Amino acid sequence: MKINLVTKSVAAVATAGVMSSVMASGVTQSNDQWFKDGQATLQQKLNAPRINGMAKNVILFVGDGNGVTSNTAIRMYKGQKEGGSGEEYVLSYEQFPHLALAKTYNTNAQTPDSAGTATAFLTGVKTKAGMLSVASNVDRGDCQAGMKNEVTTILELAEQAGKSTGVVSTARITHATPAAAYAHSADRNYEDDSKLSAEQKAAGCIDIASQAVDSNVDVLFGGGRRHFIPKTMKDGEGKSGKRTDGRNLTKEWTKKYQNASYIWNQAGFDKLNTEKTGPVLGLFNSSHMEYEADRAKDKGGEPSLAEMTGKAIDILDNNKKGYFLLVEGGRIDHAHHAGNAARALEDGSAFADAVQAAMEKTYQEDTLIIVTADHSHTLTMQGYAKRGNPILGLSVGVDGKGHPKTTPNLDDDGKPFTTLSYINGPGAVKGEREDLTNVDTTDIDYIQQALFPKSSESHAGEDVAIYARGPKAWLMDGSVEQNYIFNVMGYASGLVK
Repeated sequence: MKINLVTKSVAAVATAGVMSSVMASGVTQSNDQWFKDGQATLQQKLNAPRINGMAKNVILFVGDGNGVTSNTAIRMYKGQKEGGSGEEYVLSYEQFPHLALAKTYNTNAQTPDSAGTATAFLTGVKTKAGMLSVASNVDRGDCQAGMKNEVTTILELAEQAGKSTGVVSTARITHATPAAAYAHSADRNYEDDSKLSAEQKAAGCIDIASQAVDSNVDVLFGGGRRHFIPKTMKDGEGKSGKRTDGRNLTKEWTKKYQNASYIWNQAGFDKLNTEKTGPVLGLFNSSHMEYEADRAKDKGGEPSLAEMTGKAIDILDNNKKGYFLLVEGGRIDHAHHAGNAARALEDGSAFADAVQAAMEKTYQEDTLIIVTADHSHTLTMQGYAKRGNPILGLSVGVDGKGHPKTTPNLDDDGKPFTTLSYINGPGAVKGEREDLTNVDTTDIDYIQQALFPKSSESHAGEDVAIYARGPKAWLMDGSVEQNYIFNVMGYASGLVK
């Protein structure tokens, strides 16, 4: 059930006086549009209320690998696609009134991985890289110790309070970030039973896909069919499973829960009745879902991240007690690992659309929405390009008088370069750097040049942004530890006293 409340800001009474004071100060730039825009922003922030009620619903969006540089590039990419210069564009979540920076390191890693970071913001506890919702005193891979040192997730707290829960991702639903919400594992790689030794199985260790079926989550949308079906079986798209125990977890799901359903393609997704359905398991690819740029080519058809988000909210909103929903744009990260900025920005644009969908289906008076990243990547943006220069293109600058040029900027070797590049990755220069004069660097398959050779570009370790709106969103402020996100979600919703 949605509510719409009118909240009056005490700051509003001061706005007129502030504006009059500024306009009376006689600054020469008072008629400049940039100055006027700044004053409008000031007035907007003075009028912004602090919403102090309880959050009935909590939605956490995670753009996997979407660090500050990545986010900036996505902003420009999306703005340019919509016909603007790009720099001035505002992504959906950049409209949120509250902002903080999160420190992303794991307990044993300066540059983190997605399992350790997801554990931090979903449980309030930092842990080692590669481990899911278990305490840091466990050695990675020691599943028996992991079972004895599980830490409670915000999703589990929501279930205990009678709320509905959901997890949505474009990655495998058993992958690090989504799995950390409902599973506990000493190693993120235990996605199905084939990854567990006979000794581990005898000790009672349970793979992540099995934990998904036992999790009581109401909505699971993502990829990863292969981890739910036996290796002797092929799915609807002709791909074999990976399980060695012979179990078909998709059938177990529908038998376990009342009125439960399993879907695997766009047709099944479209037929879902959001008012009458029970728990839904939607696995739309054998492994990860397609990149947004390639989604239309999928054999069975795949819903977009925005579509999955919207339908998940419609299903979860049937619970009068509210819900917790985790939404991950998982393939931003994968494209960055591939050194393929074009696909990363396209998935980032789809991620922003998903946040927009959630904004349109909820009210900020009763729903806390937090948008963040788990970590960043080594993507860089450099080279003195002129305003409006295509973010995926060659760097083209301005002349000595400040006017736009038509020819690319050149390095000291006389060769053009792109605005976006990576510090490491598969696009690393071997020997003399390639001349990009006749290369279409905006092509979806182009791999950006990099400095250090690596088959897979690496994560980076700087802080990531946190955007927030809704009840208690103002608690997102300053430079904070990543695990603090859990504390805000728990406090705002009353799940953590």
